[in-house]
Amino acid sequence: MTDTSAATNAAADTTSPTVHFIRRIIDHDLQQPSVPFAHIITRFPPEPNGYLHIGHAKSICLNFGLAEQYQGHCHLRFDDTNPEKESQEYIDAIQKDVRWMGFEWTGPVRYASDYFQRLYECAVELIGLGYAYVCDLTPQQMKDYRGTLTEPGKNSPYRERSVEENLRLFEEMKSGQHAEGSRVLRAKIDMSSGNINMRDPIIYRIRFASHHQTADQWCIYPMYDYTHCISDALEGITHSLCTLEFEDHRPLYDWVLNILRAQMPFNYLPQQIEFARLNLNFTITSKRKLKQLVDEHLVSGWDDPRMLTISGLRRRGVSARALRQFCQAIGISKADSVVDMGMLEFAIRDDWDKHAPRALCVLRPLKVTLTNYPAEQVESLSLSRHPKDSAMGQRIVPFSQTLWIDQQDFMQTPPKDYFRLSPGQEVRLRGAYVIRCEEAITDASGQVIELRCTYDADTLGKNPVGRKVKGVIHWVSAAHAKPCQVRLYDRLFAVSDPEASAEADGKNFTDFMNPESCQVINTALMEPALIEALSADDLTAEQPTVWQFEREGYFALDQVDSKPNHWVFNRTVTLKDTWAKHSG
Repeated sequence: MTDTSAATNAAADTTSPTVHFIRRIIDHDLQQPSVPFAHIITRFPPEPNGYLHIGHAKSICLNFGLAEQYQGHCHLRFDDTNPEKESQEYIDAIQKDVRWMGFEWTGPVRYASDYFQRLYECAVELIGLGYAYVCDLTPQQMKDYRGTLTEPGKNSPYRERSVEENLRLFEEMKSGQHAEGSRVLRAKIDMSSGNINMRDPIIYRIRFASHHQTADQWCIYPMYDYTHCISDALEGITHSLCTLEFEDHRPLYDWVLNILRAQMPFNYLPQQIEFARLNLNFTITSKRKLKQLVDEHLVSGWDDPRMLTISGLRRRGVSARALRQFCQAIGISKADSVVDMGMLEFAIRDDWDKHAPRALCVLRPLKVTLTNYPAEQVESLSLSRHPKDSAMGQRIVPFSQTLWIDQQDFMQTPPKDYFRLSPGQEVRLRGAYVIRCEEAITDASGQVIELRCTYDADTLGKNPVGRKVKGVIHWVSAAHAKPCQVRLYDRLFAVSDPEASAEADGKNFTDFMNPESCQVINTALMEPALIEALSADDLTAEQPTVWQFEREGYFALDQVDSKPNHWVFNRTVTLKDTWAKHSG
């Protein structure tokens, strides 16, 4: 047997912030005198019926992360027992997301359908042992027989069929001789159990549906609870990590494996451990409801940058590095809780503050003419790509007589403590000169269309003499700026718990979508160095390129809608938490 002490010692530092109750269980298991396994084996078992979301990111980091920490293995296994809702598109997307998160599974991609024959054989074994029977009750009758949380169920009239009859009927089900919904195979456990999951649960049902892996080979498909535990055992999974909603299913998990242990070559039985799922406010993490948003065209697709799917977060410009940091920060526990969206946004903001180069982009241009600047002169100013990382180097930004600033940086009659531009007031242009507004030009409707200003030629790289200038604004040279489209993405929902709000008000959760979750700006103008640096390679990069647009936020190149000479940028996150007031 392989010595596990090195892995144990490496993972047993209880002062580490990543130590949690699951690691303590694993540490305890590895320290037993007769450890029944050489190394831990975990698994990530998504159902391929949709794209992965932020909650799956937590599970990915946990399962693959533990395998790394203990020098073990992690399997990727698709729980593909419901072919009507599954597709190759989802399978491909899930593999891409896991790899993008920075993890690689051990061995080949696995499927529950790989074990359909073994699962069928196990069902035959259960029938032969008297632990399973074919039931003809309708779904409604079965519900009526099941009982309630306070009342026991009652036995199906088909519960005492003979082993021979059950074997014959089950074989007929497998051969397609019975209609969908006409019969199921149920485990025979205890209809009076206090745990409803143990009241003779269904383990096989008839479905005449073509499967993406097995085509039309099968017309009976196993249920998740039955499939999952046997698949874990066949793969030698040591620690089967599930979210808390599966805690009440664990007795069934253990029951199936204990019954079959003598009939199957299980070296040891996997241990199911439950942890709290990720509940994040201002969002939806139900795949069914995410699919509803896609199907009803309320979002542009599974990768809509407002969606908290991993593909949506990636397209929005969130890095895998930030997601892993977020998952580490929220931790692993048994207690259900709601994580504030601000924690995710902080992790994203903190990550890109360190790594994103800076750029100037004016979203809502207002013309500025420097009346005392030479009309034909163009200066090449050298600005830092990152003020905290000199290794990123410098970029060249042209400066000329006519500039664009943002409309929001000028007010005709400013309030007290307004430090941006107004008539007679000075500001510094980021990385350039101090300018003073001398006159505001308006159109016939009274809207300001141009500012005429003067610049102080002795303020490039230094402060003016005898006065203090507090405001700093961004700008671009009018003659050199490049156009682009900018999308200001925000939270998809306007309330912290859209599902609870819908239930309380008798509405649909979609009624609480944030009407300002996407604002498209077609007037944006960028410094030329940024656009000139882009190429077709940026449209296929694994991680979208992200910049900090100074004073605006962090923005990612949209790799779906961008093309050369038509660049689109998605706001990844604002520079500050603009939703703090919502959380009181």
